[in-house]
Amino acid sequence: MATRESMDNLMQQCEDAIRYAEEQYKQSSLQEQYNDDNYTQALQALEETYGDIAKMANFANSQQREQLHRMRLQLQQLQNSMILKGH
Repeated sequence: MATRESMDNLMQQCEDAIRYAEEQYKQSSLQEQYNDDNYTQALQALEETYGDIAKMANFANSQQREQLHRMRLQLQQLQNSMILKGH
């Protein structure tokens, strides 16, 4: 079973990655020219966090896996939106 602390840390990492990616997505929507590096970094952070979720799922109990699955879906949805935007 994953420890509560490791789950909490991962959930915080997910929330941070999502918040940063959403900020970059909004910035790109508001401006014609935006920071490509930040946009790319946001996508990379989502991808890394997605990988960390997959690793953590190997050590999680069923309740934790469900929580990880929901977070994974959020990450995927945001990542897909950012990629489909044409970047």
